[in-house]
Amino acid sequence: MIRPLYNWTLRWADTPYALWALAIVAFLESSVFPIPPDILIIPMVLARPSRAWLIAGVAMLASVLGGMMGYWIGATLFDSVGRPVLEFYGKTDYFADFSVRYNQWGAWAVLIAGITPFPYKVITILSGSTGLSLPVFIVSSILARGFRFFVVAALLWRFGAPIRDFLERRLGIVFTVFMVLLIGSFYLVRYL
Repeated sequence: MIRPLYNWTLRWADTPYALWALAIVAFLESSVFPIPPDILIIPMVLARPSRAWLIAGVAMLASVLGGMMGYWIGATLFDSVGRPVLEFYGKTDYFADFSVRYNQWGAWAVLIAGITPFPYKVITILSGSTGLSLPVFIVSSILARGFRFFVVAALLWRFGAPIRDFLERRLGIVFTVFMVLLIGSFYLVRYL
């Protein structure tokens, strides 16, 4: 089941619509969608290594814009939209106390969430709802998302053939590890 999906994604990643799909996924992932854009970045760069920097740039720009939407959700729609998202992640109880501390360390929170598997959307909404400085939020998001996506693109561009061989030989294990990390990050957010 995983192999046909992987082959389909590689073929699809080489179509004219791939960058648009990546932009949409990266935008939505930054505010509401649970699937990270890396799931598209990896096959897209493997399929067309010459476009690695363009792919990373599109992902970064769309992700930061989506992060700004998450910030806006937190700032203006917190009660109607933001609170349910935070409830989904189990973070509403900590919100009042967290808001004060968050704004002291908000730039670091954005940087860490933007680079790691930690759900970036939680931080974008919290940044808006706690009133973190918008310029601080944008700069931190650009640095974090740029670092994450350009490092992935650079590694795939430089070591694409061996990485592709590794993925294709161990696709089941790689998929399992990816799912454990993804589910684990949601678990950490919900219960920590």
